[in-house]
Amino acid sequence: MSAFLNCYEFHKVQSLFGRYITLQDTEAIWESYHSVCIGHSVLGKPIYRIRFGTGTKKLLLWSQMHGNESTTTKALADFLHFLHHSELGAHWLTQFDICVLPLVNPDGAALYTRENANGIDLNRDAINLSQPESQLLMQTCNEFKPEVCFNLHDQRTIYGVGHRPHPASLSFLAPSFDGTKSYDDARNKAASIIGSVYSELSKYIPNQIGRFDDSFNGNCFGDAFQSKSIPTILFEAGHFPNDYDREESRKWIFVSLCVALQSLNENDIVSNKKSIYLDIPQNKVCFFDFVYRNVKIDYDNSIKYITFAAQFQESIIEGQFERIARIIMDENAEAFVGHREFDAEGASFTSEYGSKPEIDQKATFELIKLSQTVKFINGMPIN
Repeated sequence: MSAFLNCYEFHKVQSLFGRYITLQDTEAIWESYHSVCIGHSVLGKPIYRIRFGTGTKKLLLWSQMHGNESTTTKALADFLHFLHHSELGAHWLTQFDICVLPLVNPDGAALYTRENANGIDLNRDAINLSQPESQLLMQTCNEFKPEVCFNLHDQRTIYGVGHRPHPASLSFLAPSFDGTKSYDDARNKAASIIGSVYSELSKYIPNQIGRFDDSFNGNCFGDAFQSKSIPTILFEAGHFPNDYDREESRKWIFVSLCVALQSLNENDIVSNKKSIYLDIPQNKVCFFDFVYRNVKIDYDNSIKYITFAAQFQESIIEGQFERIARIIMDENAEAFVGHREFDAEGASFTSEYGSKPEIDQKATFELIKLSQTVKFINGMPIN
C-alpha cells in the first residue's frame, strides 16, 4: 500500500487537472496506449478501447459514462501509466488481460453534463440500450467476456459516512443482481475485493470510506453485469475537505485500483473480506457545501432565526468551467453539516433580492449585526 502512495507523483499524468476533462484533453493519452476507435457518440466523437496484457485474468474497466464525473478518468490515466512504467505493473501485465473504455460519454464530457447529447443517463440504459454509447459498452462486455468489472464514477459532495459524519471521500459497491439483494458467488467476489481495498485504505483515510446503496436497478450497468454473474465493483470518487478539483480523491482512486488489482492477482478473495465489506458504513445524504446557522430574518413582519444552506453548481458558461454557489435550502437545514460552516450569531440577512434566502439564488448576500457587515460572495465571506 505505501509503495503505491510513494510512487503516485511519478505516475500522475500532470496534463490532467481539475473537474472539466474532455476527449480533447485525453485523446493523445489513450492513443499512446494504442487505443482503437470502436464506435462513435451521438455527436460523432470517437469512443476508444484500450486492450493490453498477456495474462488470462480478464478485467474490464470503464470511466466517465457520466460526462461530469471526471475524477476516475484522471486516476485511470495515472493507473495506466503505472501499469506500463513500473516493475510491478509489468508483472501484472503478464497475469492480466485488461480492456479499458476510458471515456464512454465524450459528448457529456464536453457539455459537462451527466447525460449524453440526447439527454439520456447512460447508466440507466442497460436494458433499453437506446444510445450508441450504451450499445458499445454492452457490446464490449459481451465480446470481451470479463471475469471482473470496475465501474468508475464520481459522487456528489452531499454524501457522508458515520454517526458524526465525515465526508464520503471514497465509496464502493458490490451491486445487487436482483431485488432480493442476496449474494451469489459473483457478488461475494466483488464484495471481498472491496473488503481487501477497504482494509488497506482505512488505515490511511479512516472514517472517510462509504458503502453505496445497493437497491437493485437493472437499468444500471453494474447491476446488469452482476446479473450476468460477472463480479462488478462500483468505485465512487468523493469529496476531501477543500478538494473541489478532486485531486486528492484522484490519488486515492489510483491507490484503490492498485490494491484491487493486487488482491485479484494474489487471489486474496476470502469469505472474511465480505464481512469487512458489510461493515463499511453506508453513505448518507448529510452534507452541503455551505451551512449558515443562527441567521436572523424578518419574514411577514416577524423575526425568525434560521439555518440555511448553499451548494456549488458546476457548469460550462460561454466555454468556461464555472462553480457557482446557490441557495439549496432556505431554512430548516439544522440537521445538515457544511463542508464550510458559518455561525451568524444572530446577524440579519440581506441581499439584492430580499431580506431572506431564496432557493436557486446565488449565495451572494450580507450578514449585518449592529455596525458590522460581513459580505459573502459565491458562498464565502470576503471581509
